[in-house]
Amino acid sequence: MADISLSRSEMLLLAGTANRPLAEEIASHLERPLCRVTIRRFADGEIFVRIDENVRGRDVFIFQSTNPPAENMMELLILIDAAKRASAARVTVVIPYFGYARQDRKDQPRVAISAKLMANLVTTAGADRVMAVDFHQHQLQGFFDIPVDHLYAAPVFVQHYRQKSLKDPVVVAPDVGGAKMARGFAKRLNASLAIIDKRRPSANIAEVVNVVGEVTGRDCLIVDDLVDTGGTMCEAIAALKKLGARDVYCCASHALLSGPAVDRFTASAVTELAVTNTILVPPARMFDRLKLLSIAPLLSQAIRYTHSDQSVSSLFD
Repeated sequence: MADISLSRSEMLLLAGTANRPLAEEIASHLERPLCRVTIRRFADGEIFVRIDENVRGRDVFIFQSTNPPAENMMELLILIDAAKRASAARVTVVIPYFGYARQDRKDQPRVAISAKLMANLVTTAGADRVMAVDFHQHQLQGFFDIPVDHLYAAPVFVQHYRQKSLKDPVVVAPDVGGAKMARGFAKRLNASLAIIDKRRPSANIAEVVNVVGEVTGRDCLIVDDLVDTGGTMCEAIAALKKLGARDVYCCASHALLSGPAVDRFTASAVTELAVTNTILVPPARMFDRLKLLSIAPLLSQAIRYTHSDQSVSSLFD
């Protein structure tokens, strides 16, 4: 006999396999268990998903970052479809890191706008709402035809750096496009602002041309939304140290740490690289000066507000 005690709005937490530890931490903050779900691969590699609990009439939250491999995105889409076909009242996808976000425009002939395609897939699969952390560009919110809650990791980083005794701090934007984000950090940390003038000859290759702002004898904090191969940050670290910066700290919401990133940071003069756990960092990618901060308290509070129809933006007032 069906359990008729479940209210229409009762919360149900589902997690894919991309970042299970983060999902478990969020569930712990919400004091709710993760829903039992079977996710496995057939012999040919196809993904099979079965939700092993009643979903009908529930307010479902699905946790899954969509960083490579592409199976992470495929897994998310199948989880959404399974929840919708099981008659969920509402499906909110919580995407701590939204993959393909950097492919958000046609900057060359005959290329795809892959970020828009990924947004279309999530919407078509049946998601009713999206919650994500630090999109690569703010306009990605407009790629979705459903409501989007765009969260910021800044409060997590600001709290971390307020506990440090930074000397005459200056927040450094790694490029002109990051100036707005850096200005927000500078305001909250009562710091000044500097901007790196760089050029990018090709993808994942960056060259520092100039540093606009005073950094000599001061502690510098380079802020960015993600760190991939580490080329941009390590070039910026070297340029700041050459100009006489005291200690150089770096922070990024998303730690892709691809290719030579770990070797680059290990060989650099960085004092600390702080990242959040939006992406699961494997043990092989960990190093001494890497500081992992949890985004789970922020996400769990946003989920609680969404579930009770309160303002999520109030988290950042």
